[in-house]
Amino acid sequence: MSSIFKKIIDGEIPCYKVAEDENFLAFLDVNPNAKGHTLCIPKQEIDKFFDIEDDLYLGLMQFSKKVAIALEKTVPCKRIGMAVIGLEVPHAHVHLIPLNEMGEMTFKHKVSLTKEEFEALAKSIQENL
Repeated sequence: MSSIFKKIIDGEIPCYKVAEDENFLAFLDVNPNAKGHTLCIPKQEIDKFFDIEDDLYLGLMQFSKKVAIALEKTVPCKRIGMAVIGLEVPHAHVHLIPLNEMGEMTFKHKVSLTKEEFEALAKSIQENL
């Protein structure tokens, strides 16, 4: 059974796309810890992060770094935090979260954005890539 991320990759479910290449996709988390919370995923459906083949793993880290740099240029923050948890969706993914305080990394802190705010934010991050 396909995960929600596979359905996003296949275009069955819409997303606020930030970046994409032939192997990876980055999109805004719709239940964000902070404004700009972005998910970076491999397009290949792999459940566990450390099951990713080395070349794809390194590629995902390079892709995530590129997105994180653009995100930091877009969203005022002290730094971009990164987390790999992987329990909520059975598809390997990296969380990139703009941080101003440690509590924003707890996954208990959430913010709300309108559809228009998500769209404008995604466009701004894209422009900083």
